[in-house]
Amino acid sequence: MSFQISALEGRQFAPLFRMPKDELAGHLATRCTATTKPGFPCRVSLVDAEVGDQLVLLNYMHQGIASPYRASHAIYIRQGVEQARPAVNEVPELFRFRILSSRAFDADGIMVTADLCDGKELEILLERQLGLARVAYIHIHYAKFGCYAARADRV
Repeated sequence: MSFQISALEGRQFAPLFRMPKDELAGHLATRCTATTKPGFPCRVSLVDAEVGDQLVLLNYMHQGIASPYRASHAIYIRQGVEQARPAVNEVPELFRFRILSSRAFDADGIMVTADLCDGKELEILLERQLGLARVAYIHIHYAKFGCYAARADRV
């Protein structure tokens, strides 16, 4: 079963980088500086920020469907980076050395199944979950902090 991992579109976050601190707070966001690598994974570029990079940390509604599983969580965004466009069946390198949580949903936003995996085995998990007819899409999360990482769809 082929899959496609999708990063977030950066343009939607561009205004945040121009906001003063108090206005950012009103958007449940704050500026921060990467102090370690890895540790600050950008959801637009799907690359870990370099030490010293400036980011915005914000609460992002990643599961916006009106269902019991509606959800948001903290994500990092780097300014001015290009949106990652992984190839079909490609797993970005930043997932390879993390423990991941995979949450599979149906078209109504109801969770069908969920699991954990070592990032080195993400393909196996995505293929297995997307092989279930009821699964419409999968949200990948960083298991340790629970943050949303990316979406995977059947191709």
